[in-house]
Amino acid sequence: ARDHGEVPVGAVVVRAGEIVARARNRSREEGDMTSHAELHALREAARVLGTPYLGDCTLVVTLEPCPMCYGAAVEARVGRIVYGADNPKLGALGGVTDLSRAAWGHRPHVTRGVRAREASRLLHDFFAARREQP
Repeated sequence: ARDHGEVPVGAVVVRAGEIVARARNRSREEGDMTSHAELHALREAARVLGTPYLGDCTLVVTLEPCPMCYGAAVEARVGRIVYGADNPKLGALGGVTDLSRAAWGHRPHVTRGVRAREASRLLHDFFAARREQP
């Protein structure tokens, strides 16, 4: 994503130890602020697996999902969400609020902070470089 001028967020969907889908942010490229890595990865996983229900899958993402992406994961019945960096501005799993505490029909297991320092550094460096640009 970074190499395409996007906020460097990537996502993969894993099932039985195999990556079934991978995606990156495309919001600026597509002129659509809903074009997040998680949504692209979930759509691709549904296409590859032939089902919109991903209960036996894990969504792994660089940054804590926003409410839109968390909602999509709940709708897809994703079994687990793993993310790296916290998202204090838009995070739906503790950054701004924790939507996983609500009584949704499905609640994915959430693992926070996996390779958080690396993910945070990637995001920090990206935004620092953007601020330096004229």
